[in-house]
Amino acid sequence: MKPISSFLKVVDFCLQICNNSGIVTGNDTAIPSLSTGLEMRKIKRTVTIQDVAKTAGVSVSTVSRVLNGKVDVASETQDRIRTVIDDLGYTTNLAARSMRSFKKNMVGLIMPDIAYPFAIEVMKGVNRAIAESEFDLIVYTTGDVRKSGRASHEQKYVSLLNNSITDGSIIVAPVTGEFLTDAPLVSIDPLMSDPDYPSVHATNHQGAMEAMEYLFTLGHKRIGFISGRAELESSNRRLKGYRDALERAGIPVDEQLIASGDYTTETGVRGAQELLSLDHPPTAIFASNDQMAMGVYQVAQQMGLHIPEDLSVIGFDNIMESKYMGLTTVDQFISEMGFVATQMLIMLINGLPLDSQTYKMQTQLVIRSSCQAFVETA
Repeated sequence: MKPISSFLKVVDFCLQICNNSGIVTGNDTAIPSLSTGLEMRKIKRTVTIQDVAKTAGVSVSTVSRVLNGKVDVASETQDRIRTVIDDLGYTTNLAARSMRSFKKNMVGLIMPDIAYPFAIEVMKGVNRAIAESEFDLIVYTTGDVRKSGRASHEQKYVSLLNNSITDGSIIVAPVTGEFLTDAPLVSIDPLMSDPDYPSVHATNHQGAMEAMEYLFTLGHKRIGFISGRAELESSNRRLKGYRDALERAGIPVDEQLIASGDYTTETGVRGAQELLSLDHPPTAIFASNDQMAMGVYQVAQQMGLHIPEDLSVIGFDNIMESKYMGLTTVDQFISEMGFVATQMLIMLINGLPLDSQTYKMQTQLVIRSSCQAFVETA
């Protein structure tokens, strides 16, 4: 049987920076008290060996023999049992499971790809909270936001961490809403607006509305939009903000001006190519995140367009790179989201109630030099 450790991708450099040896400073936004209110709800009970046996249609002793590497079980039966173990997220680290009653002073962070700027900003905030606590941090990643089978990987990692290694976990931008765990779990940028566990997300609809209203004040009416990952609530709320702002301004929604993306630079490039190749191209493009806005910059340069003289561009996130680009963007204080989520998790681990199941981080429009007034020529 493949050892459980082989399922895990432990990020060494993250373990080095995400402990109590130092502080990575984040945004100085004040964080309100999280100390009273709603208790953590149990999401789902832990999967047992009996569940595995029942689902696989075998006896508990047969599952036990497979787990212990016995060779007296038919290979076909072994394969079926292992598939069920993976599907259910059953944790086979029995020694660690027997120690569930002991505090480990370890929290987990599960994210799709630590190479992306959003993830780096989240880690800064998590690290700052960890540095102020008695906890250490372990990071797991699937390695790519577009990797197939991410939902099962996320469920497996949560089960492995929360049922054996950690006292609780934070999961970033998950693609699934259900997890098997009895330990605390907090999500940043959850799949849905009201998951069955505490979460932190930005006021995405409000932020998108403010970005659009700013473009209206500059005289732009034909505004392109590049959406984010369709399965995420944050992306859907930003798209709704775009549509609602147009409706409020009395401007009909032109579906040709909406391009699909997934929060990556590559889809920003494709979206910009699609929009700027229209017979009547937009005078401004609102990208759902800063990385896709970078893709817009690349296409504009290839087409000989100057920003903002020929095209105004707005992003969303306010990652570090946006400052150097002069990109006007919507700040969702990503580092603070990581900090708050970690504080919430630690409170739950320590048996303290939360003020609310959902923490909404207020967005703020940051005006730089990527937009200018549009004057319609005759």
